[in-house]
Amino acid sequence: MAKARSRTVARKMKDKWKAKTWYNILAPPSFDNVTIADTLADKPVNLVNRVTEVSLQDLTNDFRKSHIKLYFKIHNVEETNAHTQFVGHTLTSDYLRRMIRRKRSKIDGVYDATTRDGATIRVKPFATTDKRIQNSQRKIVRETMKKTILDLAKVSTLSEFMKSIIDGKIGSDIYKNCKKLYPVKRVEVFKTQVLSPPTIEIEEEKPVIVEHPEAEETEEKVKDVPKKKEKKLEEKTESLDEQIEGREKSPEEILQKEEKSVEPKEKPKEEKPEEIEKKLVKEDKVKKQNKKPAKKTKKATE
Repeated sequence: MAKARSRTVARKMKDKWKAKTWYNILAPPSFDNVTIADTLADKPVNLVNRVTEVSLQDLTNDFRKSHIKLYFKIHNVEETNAHTQFVGHTLTSDYLRRMIRRKRSKIDGVYDATTRDGATIRVKPFATTDKRIQNSQRKIVRETMKKTILDLAKVSTLSEFMKSIIDGKIGSDIYKNCKKLYPVKRVEVFKTQVLSPPTIEIEEEKPVIVEHPEAEETEEKVKDVPKKKEKKLEEKTESLDEQIEGREKSPEEILQKEEKSVEPKEKPKEEKPEEIEKKLVKEDKVKKQNKKPAKKTKKATE
């Protein structure tokens, strides 16, 4: 009886893996909606609020960005595609350890910035120095870091702000501002966290093209110039063909052309008899100078 019951229970139980389906996780539009990963779920509702971790190297195929890790959160599912939004990023621990050494100062900071589109983001930068510094100098560096981050966040949207962090623009700006007060060796933003998503939709500004009536006239004139030149060339070629066909060349014209083509050769100059005698005399003198008298040999006496 026990065996029969176990068989009936096994038939009633379903395989959970067969009930699940695969979903493609897509990056946000700021990252060109690239497929990040694939995941399993029995219901699309269960995918919401899942967080995926991806290296920036996988998105851009740039091995120099392998130390940057991005975090995306699923907020919407359409058919088999799960759309995400950016949540934050971090740097790998080995990359951080590489920059920190003994007998040097590390200056940390935590700042909450609001972007132009209404998003609030927590930024955690740090700076390193060549030697240990005092607390007053640390305070000055922290204030400059805070000012540059907040000023840049007010002007840019969330996607632009994150792009400047990943590309290292904020680090270079902080480095330039701190250089006036105290020389800093390296500045990096090692962690960010989006506390609230953007509330205002801001479209990207496109370059405005001003239309002017004079510009259109000039464009039309420029287009008509090559057409006029082509017409003139065609007319000239037609007139030349007609002249050649209606007129046959006479033998006198042919002979004149041949005479012009053949260039007259220069005739050799005739030398006078006096010049010839002078040349002969010079040649005789040269021969006499070249002939040297033979050396006399003395016989050896015993």
